[in-house]
Amino acid sequence: MAELKPFSVAVDDALLDDLKQRLGGVRWPGEPSDAGWQYGSNLAYMKQLVEYWRDEFNWRQQEAAINRFQHFITPISGEDDEPINIHFIREEGSGDNPMPLLLLHGWPGSIAEFLDVIESLAHPERFGGDVADAFTVIAPSLPGYGFSSAPSRPIGTKAMAGICSRLMTDALGFDRYVAQGGDWGSIIATRIGVNFPDRLKAIHLNMAPIRPYIGPDDQPISSEEENWIKAARKLRTQETAYQDIHATKSQTLAYGLTDSPIALAAWITEKFHGWTDPSAGAPLFTFDQLLTNIMIYWVTGSINTSMWLYRGLRDERGAALSEGEHVTQPLGFCLPPNDLVPPPPASWLKRIGN
Repeated sequence: MAELKPFSVAVDDALLDDLKQRLGGVRWPGEPSDAGWQYGSNLAYMKQLVEYWRDEFNWRQQEAAINRFQHFITPISGEDDEPINIHFIREEGSGDNPMPLLLLHGWPGSIAEFLDVIESLAHPERFGGDVADAFTVIAPSLPGYGFSSAPSRPIGTKAMAGICSRLMTDALGFDRYVAQGGDWGSIIATRIGVNFPDRLKAIHLNMAPIRPYIGPDDQPISSEEENWIKAARKLRTQETAYQDIHATKSQTLAYGLTDSPIALAAWITEKFHGWTDPSAGAPLFTFDQLLTNIMIYWVTGSINTSMWLYRGLRDERGAALSEGEHVTQPLGFCLPPNDLVPPPPASWLKRIGN
């Protein structure tokens, strides 16, 4: 088993002082009249968020909330045996035999998304549940995200799946485990199920972006599926311009997002609004929730390398299953209506897996 080095989040005061200075000298853009959120992050909302960030947000309090769980860093072999230091939270579950659970985030998310659910997953008896349902929760920062190191060049979801699989089996020694993923995590978890099936017992996803293989011997596309494909394509034309930038010229964008906390916050906040309830006047999250996630990108300077995954996916052509690829493990979904990929028909999900 690999060496597990204990880790805790501890941001230098100088970095926080620099951030406060930057937040005090914002140069705001204009905005069309009655813009709402249809052109991007709403100006009035961003001014409120930045004022709170500068004057009231307590990073040390959020840092303590993150550090209430055990954190580790361990080297995992990536492509061409390149070592990548993977950061992860490990919360040992209650009871005699808790099932290991791999929690996988996406973009623009982080381990901050899991802070409010880790305890109830690991210790259900504390919340009126059954201790027999406890999980040992493993929540890594994806390579290039947050407190994990980045590969030397962009890699795709197949390579990410290999790294996450080796974390669970080689580094942590789990014989059997289950996985849950959203956004990128949904593709990575699916890839683990297809490419490393022996120890993965079941998968749960809250997005279904990976496309099934449909060959001449498969059921023809139904009218319901065809209508969904058209709706998904229409949504992509409205919502996925950022993907094209990330997958082609991310380095150019990274200069602004790495240097300006306002640019970073606006780039991320718009997604947390549009992918939950785009009709709402503001994102359905507290300022603390949004800013804790944004701060993980800011203090680690990882926004550039987080975008590399889009180029890696395009290079590896990993957005669709190939002939013969199918998830054989039990596969469950929770599909919110306003996510980036609209909920497909059940028949489409059955093309992906069991």
